[in-house]
Amino acid sequence: MKILLIEDDAVLSDGLMHILQQSGYTVSATASGSYALQLIHAQGFDLIVLDLGLPDMDGLDVLRSIRKQKIALPILILTARDGVTDRIEGISLGADDYLTKPFDLGELEARIHALIRRCYGGFTHRIEVGRLILDTQTHQILADGRLFTLSTREATLLEILILQAGKVVSKDRIAQRLASTHEALADNAIEVYIHRLRKSLEPYQSVIRTIRGLGYLLEVSSDGE
Repeated sequence: MKILLIEDDAVLSDGLMHILQQSGYTVSATASGSYALQLIHAQGFDLIVLDLGLPDMDGLDVLRSIRKQKIALPILILTARDGVTDRIEGISLGADDYLTKPFDLGELEARIHALIRRCYGGFTHRIEVGRLILDTQTHQILADGRLFTLSTREATLLEILILQAGKVVSKDRIAQRLASTHEALADNAIEVYIHRLRKSLEPYQSVIRTIRGLGYLLEVSSDGE
């Protein structure tokens, strides 16, 4: 799971990155709201932790921009503002949770876990879809108990689909997650990876369905249930 941390307090940011990485998350951090908006488009994230007191723009404006663009990522707000009005505005703009500074790091981690469980359907470190198991800490995928060997991008794509098993994942979201600053993503690359994965998954009764105009959906085939 990839988390974007938007926090201008360097000491707090480093502490949050450390504790979240120890829990198995991949964390990117920035102190800039405007740069964060660029990162959200350039990379695929699963959750955003957003401080409201940023140096270049108000965190509520960052939140407003994210939701205006219909980016449906869970967002947890961090702020030193403890007024009820600020909380109401944050929630009304589309925040999923709100934590006031100072806070306990353990409470923040628990809230992040709860958000992920709520938004990604019963999240645990081991997610089973038919005969496939994803370990979200090691990012390993097992098929019938054995390591499922795939290319890096194929494994990333399958992880995305397992995390959202039974739900449609848009092509744009997949493209964001597969994009790399070192290697361009060809126009038909996603279709190629989907085709390869379908072949690899055939023995395990797992099916990737194309939902025309919406994206892709992973499910267990009827003879694999």
